[in-house]
Amino acid sequence: MIKSYVWPLGNRISHILMIVFFAAAYLLGDADELLKYHVILGLAFGILVVFRIFWGFIGPKYSKFKDFDLNINSLKKYIGSVFSKGDKHIGHNPASSFAIITMFIVAILTTLSGMLAYGIEENHGIFAFLHQANYHEMEIFEELHELLANIFLGVVFVHIAGSLMDKFIKKGDAVDSMIDGYKTTYEPAGISTSWWQKIFQIVWIAVSIWFLYYLFAVKENVFVSNFNKPVSYAVLHPEFEAECGSCHITYPPFLLPQKSWTAMMGNLENHFGEDASLDEVTRISILKFLEKNSAENSTHQAALKITKSLDDTNKTIIAITKTPYWKAKHKEIDSRVFLSNKVKSKANCQACHQDIEKGMLENDLIQLPKGLKT
Repeated sequence: MIKSYVWPLGNRISHILMIVFFAAAYLLGDADELLKYHVILGLAFGILVVFRIFWGFIGPKYSKFKDFDLNINSLKKYIGSVFSKGDKHIGHNPASSFAIITMFIVAILTTLSGMLAYGIEENHGIFAFLHQANYHEMEIFEELHELLANIFLGVVFVHIAGSLMDKFIKKGDAVDSMIDGYKTTYEPAGISTSWWQKIFQIVWIAVSIWFLYYLFAVKENVFVSNFNKPVSYAVLHPEFEAECGSCHITYPPFLLPQKSWTAMMGNLENHFGEDASLDEVTRISILKFLEKNSAENSTHQAALKITKSLDDTNKTIIAITKTPYWKAKHKEIDSRVFLSNKVKSKANCQACHQDIEKGMLENDLIQLPKGLKT
């Protein structure tokens, strides 16, 4: 038995980076305030996969797709001999061949669906142009993205299980070879890379790492740019800002549907226990502004979620903090946070949501007051 060099450095480094980037992106996927970092890591992962796909056409033997064993009969035979030493595979065995092709396809679809969801729902990134016209019809991309990410993770677990079985049951060296690049073979079977393949590997890894740095360092880059712009309610409707903002923060109108604003503005004599009566001309003016900019007339993600959550109840809710969507989004926050001196009330959205009085309800603008934990 001799040692043959089968996996060049590009394969091995990209393999490690893909594991790190995907794992980090997946773990950050449920934290709203870390959504931007989830997107950045997901995009960096996607770039690595794209380069690896190109490598599958121009790389050396064993790295090329044409060297993959994608024969169903070979796969059945391999699975049937899973508990025996069986034949050695210098390149990818049939199981890993199918797993890797599946992962590449799912990885590309996961990245693309994530970019679409980010653009359509959050109004961020290169697909933000779809937000205004299509958000209400295309919210399915978020669910599709989550499904694809979980499918990818499932295939990864199967791939890992297969690799461990190869190492500990079949006594193979597939796992070790992804570290040092060498496999034991009966005859010399090593590969060599041409000068342009060496350059491609350098570009592959360098661009992937640079791209990650670029996404983090350049705040307003095309891939994560925020197209939601702050507004001035004092300019849009001075009376709304003056009358409502004089007693509490100026809540964006898209946080409640029309019927809620109608009910609220129709009973200002008992406005959450206070008399907030206005002259009729001012009241009607503010009501029309609120109705025009209510949840039904907004493309903001929170507006759609609030509207949908209220569709399941026949009640007319006038408190934002009483809506099912608000409760669901804040259920994991300790009640002591709202009672603390730094927050004081569930209605004090500004304590955690920066620029909410400018109509900005962004995930990356969520910041809990110092010293408080959810």
